[in-house]
Amino acid sequence: MKLKEIYNSNKPIISFEIFPPKAQNIDELNQKINDLFEELRILSEFNPAFISVTYGAGGSTRETTLDIVTKIKNNINIQPMPHFTCVGSSRGDILEYLKKIESAGIENILALRGDPPKGETKFVKPEDGFGYANELVEFIKLNTNLGIAVAAYPECHLECNSLDKDIENLKRKIDCGADVVITQLFYDNSCYFEFLEKAQKQGINIPIIPGILPITSYSQIERISTLSGCKLPDELSQKLAENKDDSEAIKQIGIEFAVKQANELLKSGVSGIHFYPLNKAFAVKTVLENIKTEQKV
Repeated sequence: MKLKEIYNSNKPIISFEIFPPKAQNIDELNQKINDLFEELRILSEFNPAFISVTYGAGGSTRETTLDIVTKIKNNINIQPMPHFTCVGSSRGDILEYLKKIESAGIENILALRGDPPKGETKFVKPEDGFGYANELVEFIKLNTNLGIAVAAYPECHLECNSLDKDIENLKRKIDCGADVVITQLFYDNSCYFEFLEKAQKQGINIPIIPGILPITSYSQIERISTLSGCKLPDELSQKLAENKDDSEAIKQIGIEFAVKQANELLKSGVSGIHFYPLNKAFAVKTVLENIKTEQKV
C-alpha cells in the first residue's frame, strides 16, 4: 500500500524505524538479524502500517538494508520502507537500486540527502549524483512508481540557520513529489506544533508525522541530544539528571514521558506516530500499551 493510501485513514497510523545491525563477520550479523526479527515480531502485535529501515553512512549498509527489507515483507508480512540517501551514488547507481527495490515488491521509500561519510564533516555532491534531497525526490518520482517520504526537523536541521529556511527546503521536497513527512525525534511538543503551523502557512498540506524515541538510558539521551540538536523540557531534564545513576528509574521516566507526549500528539489530531525503538521492543511496546490509539486523528 502506498503512503498516500496508508495515511488516508481515520485512525492513527503506527510505524517504526529500525537500523541494520553492525557485526564483525557474517555469522554474527546473521545472529543479530535473527535477534532483531524477534523484537519485530513483538512489535508486529501492534499492527504497524510499515517499518522503515535506515541506510548506513555512505551506503555502507545498502545490501543489508535491502535484505532486511525483503525479509520484513516476506517473513512478518509488514510493509517495509527502505531509506535511501544521495551519498556516494551516481544517477545510474541510484536508478539500479530503485529498480531492485521495486522488483522486490516494495512500494515506498524514504528519500534523504544523508550525512557525510564517517570522518568527513561536509557533504560533497557525488559525481553525476545529487546534493539535495529534493533532487533525489524528483528523480525517484520521475523514474519509479514508489511512494515517497521525506524527513523534517521540528527544531531545525543542524546545518540550517533558521527554521523558516528549513521549512522552505522541506517545501521544495514536497513540490518535487513527496507524499508524507516524517520528523526527527523531539521531546518538546510545542516545537512540533510551531513547526506544523509554520509549514501550513508555507502551503505544506501533506501529513507531517511526529517521531518519538522513548528514553531508556541517560548516556543514550546525552548522545542523541548532542547529535540531533533536540532539546529536553526542563522538568524532564531535571528528573533524568537526578536519576542518572539509576537505570531502571531512567527507563520509567523515559517511558512515562513518551506516553504523555504521544497522547498529547494524538489528541491534537496527528495522522500517526513514527516510533524509534532502536531495535529493541520493550520501551515502545510499553508506550503503545498505554497510549490512546483509538482516538480519531
